[in-house]
Amino acid sequence: MHERRFHPSQAHKLDSPERRRWLPPDDVLAVLRLKPGWTVADIGAGTGYFTVPIARSIGSRGRVFAVDVAPEMLDRIRAKLSELNLQNVDCLEGEASATGIGSQACDFVFMANVWHEFDDLAAVLAEAARILKPGGHIAILDWRADVEPEHGPPPHHRISELAAADTMSRSGFQVNHVSRIGHYSWLVVGSKR
Repeated sequence: MHERRFHPSQAHKLDSPERRRWLPPDDVLAVLRLKPGWTVADIGAGTGYFTVPIARSIGSRGRVFAVDVAPEMLDRIRAKLSELNLQNVDCLEGEASATGIGSQACDFVFMANVWHEFDDLAAVLAEAARILKPGGHIAILDWRADVEPEHGPPPHHRISELAAADTMSRSGFQVNHVSRIGHYSWLVVGSKR
């Protein structure tokens, strides 16, 4: 595990009530406009902060692949799913560049607060393109580089939304939306050409 990767011992921070105030999941989902019945990959799913709202949003006919490198995080997601009786989520241990999801299986790929952790952004986007259906959508949410790091990674690990949009565009995606969201985050949404 390298220094930019979130450590599972800090998982309690991901579900804190404070986080819900400065990054409300419903605000993010309102921008994503997920459709019932879609298949969504939540890459870097952590404790399921977005996995659970996504699963509810797409309904029982939809499917969520919750992908994370840390088995401990996936165990936390499974516990939540059991408690909430949500049955439309598959937990997969994998890297963002090797998810284990089948080709053209997803309508949407979502990555929250992990973009700054990746060493090979092109490989991550190539994997997203592989698992997306033609015309599928991608959204990357990460930490703003222009705010004091009260929360999140140190400033030298952060990547701006414009740099992320540029990387997405150079990797063959059409960038459809760039915005700031919550108190500390940006969101870039695109589609597979």
